Amino acid sequence: MSQSKKFSVLFLLFLVAVVLNITLGSVILPKKILLDLLDFNLNQDSPYHQIIFDFRMPKMFAAILSGIGLGLSGLFMQSIFRNPIVGPYVLGLSSGAGLGVALLILGGSLIGINLYSGVSVVLAAALGSTLTLLLLISFYYKLKNTVGLLIVGLMIGIFSGAVINILSYFTQAQKLQKYVFWSMGNLGNLSWNNILLLTIIIIISVGIILFKIKPVNALLLGENYARTMGVNIRKTNLTVIIITGILTGSITAFVGPIAFIGLAVPHLARLIFKTQLLQYLVPAGMLIGSVLMLFCDMLAQLPGSILTLPINSLTALLGAPLLIYMIIKNKT
Repeated sequence: MSQSKKFSVLFLLFLVAVVLNITLGSVILPKKILLDLLDFNLNQDSPYHQIIFDFRMPKMFAAILSGIGLGLSGLFMQSIFRNPIVGPYVLGLSSGAGLGVALLILGGSLIGINLYSGVSVVLAAALGSTLTLLLLISFYYKLKNTVGLLIVGLMIGIFSGAVINILSYFTQAQKLQKYVFWSMGNLGNLSWNNILLLTIIIIISVGIILFKIKPVNALLLGENYARTMGVNIRKTNLTVIIITGILTGSITAFVGPIAFIGLAVPHLARLIFKTQLLQYLVPAGMLIGSVLMLFCDMLAQLPGSILTLPINSLTALLGAPLLIYMIIKNKT
């Protein structure tokens, strides 16, 4: 199958995922309502109007934006580190965001202050990931290679996890439950204003990182080759680290930590398109990340049920077997 046909199939899957994501949920939309929606003829007084525009569509856009951001973050990080098991959360950005939320919820509980709200959680997560990113940048200028930075990121994650465990040990069960629910990830808590802000962040970040496709492609062939091509290796690496940090931090702040997508999407893109060239893998990663997040979110809603599964678990449950199957299929 040609590359163009593969992109066509992926785009078709994306459209199917969008329709199913809007249609299925605790209330399954009748066919007539869906047709009215597609014809822009849905009555605003209909109870389905609120379900679609106030809940399902923001959730759908949150899934798409998260898939795009995490997919590209994982792709570029695996490229500059030249390590297939690196994901956007390896540098400790997710752990930093988690520590910020833990200090807000769990730490506030220990000192008798209740600052918990949707806005405060987003701000705490954003602040935690931003401070972690600034710390990583300061270390980057002192380290001679990206391997050292990778180790520092892992240590930051371990340190943050230890602090969170200590706070959890001394926190009341009710407050601990709030933190646990946040750590499971949730695409359904975003308003249209949140979606707009996240969209702006994603568009700007993706726009900047697209200009790094050529130098990162050169880096994949080795640093010596990249230097002969005139690539400023430290500047390229630093730009990619900052942008992937912004993408990961902002997504974590708004929807919580979403595991596995950033790790799996680059591998799936390479296996499907059988290339290392980023000009193919970037659009492929955006589509695959969006499709995976949309299908995971659809399954998490347990169509026809009022129950909702944690999206963080669904991404791993769906993504891990799919990636294992693709690897085995392409090795045999």
